[in-house]
Amino acid sequence: MDVQTLRAEAFKALHERAGAFVIPNPWDAGSAKLLASLGFEALATTSAGLAFSLGRPDAEGAMSLPETLSNAQSIVDATALPVAADLENCFADDPKGCAEAIVQAAGVGLVGASIEDASGRADDPIYSFHHALERVEAAVAAARSLAFPFMLCARAENLLHGRMDLDDTIKRLQAFAEAGADVLFAPGLRTAEEIALVVRAVAPKPVNVVMGLSGVRLSVGELQDLGVKRISVGSSLARAAYGAALRAAQGIHDEGHFDYAEQALGFAQLNDLFRR
Repeated sequence: MDVQTLRAEAFKALHERAGAFVIPNPWDAGSAKLLASLGFEALATTSAGLAFSLGRPDAEGAMSLPETLSNAQSIVDATALPVAADLENCFADDPKGCAEAIVQAAGVGLVGASIEDASGRADDPIYSFHHALERVEAAVAAARSLAFPFMLCARAENLLHGRMDLDDTIKRLQAFAEAGADVLFAPGLRTAEEIALVVRAVAPKPVNVVMGLSGVRLSVGELQDLGVKRISVGSSLARAAYGAALRAAQGIHDEGHFDYAEQALGFAQLNDLFRR
């Protein structure tokens, strides 16, 4: 069994065992190694984290599929862990393009990926129900054509775009589940009640919930009790890192001190980590 298949089988097993697992989101090879050193069992890329690291905005068409996959491959190569990719809307409006993106994702060593129903257009941010479903169906077919289990996560993006319609969000997730998506995800859920509704609506399919949202205090244990299977953190680790760097730089610029150095990781510690 080759390395990618071993990782794919391990990733699939995480979704099938009892309890929840956390899948944190590195934005480069260094942050991937850092997270792997702590004992996490899988990783997922972050489109926003990547965009920010390149000095670009997220979700505004500033990134390309080749750039996204190049970043994903660097994360795949950095550790022995299974890696899933944030492929945004698969960089395609049409179902064929979505299928091609999934095949290309597998080609760089990924064992999972997400597909969104967000169009990337400010004037019409969410694909129609039927078009969104056709895109997921094509992505599922592409995933099933692979020689190993590829975990496809279908995302309903209403809540991130000001469409606070939980009924439509659930309707989409149920349709995506029936189309064969392996994992369901509605980013923007903020309460235990909303999360429980989604978990029940798509059961027994596993649900991914994103944490690291301001004002949301649910713990891993609480999410597990709600039936959540997979917990990601989106761009929040990248934003935390940028926040620490900004505060440190502000201390230098505004107050002339270097107190931040007391909280920084040591040179030898990082050198040792990245030498492994």
